[in-house]
Amino acid sequence: MAGKQFPSLAHARRASSRCLLAVGALLVFSAVYFLLLSPSPPRPVASPLSNPSTTTSFVASLDRFLDSPHHPAASSAAPGDLDAAIRSEEEARLYGDPRGAWPAAPAPLRVYVYEMPRKFTYDLLRLFRDSYRDTANLTSNGSPVHRLIEQRLLKNVIRVERQEEADIFYVPFFTTISYFLLEKQECKALYREALKWMTDQPAWQRSEGRDHVIPVHHPWSFKSVRRFVKKAMWLLPDMDSTGNWYKPGQVYLEKDVILPYVPNVDLCDYKCVSETQSKRSTLLFFRGRLKRNAGGKIRSKLVAELQNIEDIIIEEGSAGAKGKVAAQTGMRKSLFCLNPAGDTPSSARLFDAIVSGCIPVIISDELELPFEGILDYSKIALFVSSTDAVQPGWLVKYLRGIDAKRVREMQSNLLKYSKHFLYSSPAQPLGPEDLTWRMIAGKLVNIKLHIQRSRRVVRESRSVCTCECRVGNTTRML
Repeated sequence: MAGKQFPSLAHARRASSRCLLAVGALLVFSAVYFLLLSPSPPRPVASPLSNPSTTTSFVASLDRFLDSPHHPAASSAAPGDLDAAIRSEEEARLYGDPRGAWPAAPAPLRVYVYEMPRKFTYDLLRLFRDSYRDTANLTSNGSPVHRLIEQRLLKNVIRVERQEEADIFYVPFFTTISYFLLEKQECKALYREALKWMTDQPAWQRSEGRDHVIPVHHPWSFKSVRRFVKKAMWLLPDMDSTGNWYKPGQVYLEKDVILPYVPNVDLCDYKCVSETQSKRSTLLFFRGRLKRNAGGKIRSKLVAELQNIEDIIIEEGSAGAKGKVAAQTGMRKSLFCLNPAGDTPSSARLFDAIVSGCIPVIISDELELPFEGILDYSKIALFVSSTDAVQPGWLVKYLRGIDAKRVREMQSNLLKYSKHFLYSSPAQPLGPEDLTWRMIAGKLVNIKLHIQRSRRVVRESRSVCTCECRVGNTTRML
């Protein structure tokens, strides 16, 4: 189908730095290699009653079990610190022998990627490329939005050509690009067209979209039609429960997946960490907008509390080439990096801090984090409630009281965790693309449960629980 011609950038809206970071995670989740599946020949199945030793009697089976000479081996007692032992096992899987870093999955996740009309896909990508081709802002140039990631190194996901083979259906409509680079009414019209195209697909109608994945990596994108696709799985940067960005019941952890923003600074690798270790003389660093709306109002309170303290740097700043250099230099000179809520609970600054070796101090009571079912963020970040953070002297005293051994451990963990937030081409095992597919695969059984249940429930005689039944998500500290 012929592509639609979009207006020049002169008629487009100016994209914010948050837009460019959000756009950066849209393309990295489509597998590009194929597996030919050959059905195994059917095997004859014997009737259970044809075997004399088989019984359908519960009493008989119980007698047989009790009379069996085999007894289970004694179970080991729980270790003194069960939580620490579990974490140790998880660390061994993630960072131990690469050949056994993750338990082998029963089968890879099978993904069908829709071939949508070009106006929803390639035309938007070209618009993005042409709009920012000459910019010096690395939030756009360093973004993976303009490259299709070859997932040939990933073993947990494959792309299938036949819809009947698919576990998951991926909708490659780049909602964030269209939101920021098209005129408002043109964008809304494109959203309506995309919605009709999606909902007309037989697979969507069969599942009401439950097994479909849609990239919605900005809290404003796709907003005018989101209520019609709320049963689908959304790829999100955030999960704000205040009602400012998402309506109640639209997003929740059981259904959706949180993605990391693209870091706007360079990775501080082992050599960099070694060279900067003795130069981290700043206790706490923050560079960004000092005044924000909604949940970000805490920033102005923190500024008033933390300004004019000798080894703390709190400064106004924005994105761009100069902003990147200033942020990167400041983070590499600091032990801790302040991560308060912005207009939404999340901030790209968190991932800048992680790849800079600067321990994040997260002050965002309702923040949800990427891949938290796999990663333990307490190893690399400090979580502080907003109430404590604004108390006079509390935050500074808390940070000064953290012993050097714990700081070194967290810095070491930041080096290990960095790879989980670095988008790459081709996608790397345990990188953000890989972990995204693992998170999606973990939802598959529940997705199929709700699809099957919705197809057999008699709607007139039994209430059907939908996402509206769920309360808003909260993560407030108690």
